[in-house]
Amino acid sequence: MLIAVVSDIHDHLHNLNAFKPVFEKADAAIFCGDFCAPFSLAALARMVSGPIHVVFGNNDGDQWLLSKVAAGFEHVHLEGPFARLELADRRIFVVHYPEIAEDVAASARYDLVCYGHNHKAALSKLNGTLLLNPGEVMGRFGTSSVALYDTETHEATLYALKEGKPVAMR
Repeated sequence: MLIAVVSDIHDHLHNLNAFKPVFEKADAAIFCGDFCAPFSLAALARMVSGPIHVVFGNNDGDQWLLSKVAAGFEHVHLEGPFARLELADRRIFVVHYPEIAEDVAASARYDLVCYGHNHKAALSKLNGTLLLNPGEVMGRFGTSSVALYDTETHEATLYALKEGKPVAMR
């Protein structure tokens, strides 16, 4: 199973749309917080056909309206401030904040821990747990990026926008 991992859109639909070829490969998606406006959730929901698991970030202030938009898409699951998931026999934890993600990864209770917030793409292993920050879609603080996680190989690939097209970083 391929899972798109996305964070920190901050309403930047131009960059989000540029990642559509990556999203089309995915069987599911994880969103690590900070849509900002609910229309960003709707845009992502139209690009990913499989289940989308969403956690809230510090810039997702109107959670009532996000809930209303999500209700229009059967495949969108609002998980709250964090999510414990099992997808394709992989235990996955999702949260917006890096400090929490690092502590959870250190517990070695999950195969994959995903987070966002600091807008820095990062991929590492901690006690056998893959710790993944897909970076920011927004692209304000650096390169716009997302990730694709493969449950079979337990590996992730980061994709960055280069000249408006997604290119694998590693």
